[in-house]
Amino acid sequence: MTHQQSQASQGNVNQQYLTFVMGREEYGVEILCVQEIRGWQNTTVLPNAPAHIKGVINLRGIIVPIIDLRQRFGIEELSYGPTTVVIVVKIAVEKQFKVIGIVVDAVSDVIIVDDDELRATPDFGLETDIRFIKGLTSINDNMVILLDVHMLLGNEMLPSASQLSSIINQLEIDSSATESE
Repeated sequence: MTHQQSQASQGNVNQQYLTFVMGREEYGVEILCVQEIRGWQNTTVLPNAPAHIKGVINLRGIIVPIIDLRQRFGIEELSYGPTTVVIVVKIAVEKQFKVIGIVVDAVSDVIIVDDDELRATPDFGLETDIRFIKGLTSINDNMVILLDVHMLLGNEMLPSASQLSSIINQLEIDSSATESE
């Protein structure tokens, strides 16, 4: 019996997380939510969108909103560099799937976390919203903040796919009209 089989038979549930870096901190998201990892590319900026929504990209015919987690978390903004990536995640929201890209500084690793290694998030009081933090774990003496992408992104005020399509169509029409003048 392998070590992993032994743990599973003892009731421990292993979950895999993709870890990434923002600033000096390391975060993780469940790997089952990750659709793909892409290098940074420029987005189509949406008018009147919150600052942390960088815009949208066309991913094989799917319009994907791109969210900068640095800005979403209130971390100092940096210019995007060669290690900047977009983690494309797929989450269920109101009986539909949404595909959303999150901009992070760099991807680190895939880790396996047992339920007994998951530590509860400390309560910081009423002022701090920590509902999207699933818990904390320690890997090689470094703390990793595990995020619940459903809580983090499911409540975003993101336009629906049809709203995004109409916005992009309008932007293309406006762009064509400007070019012909």
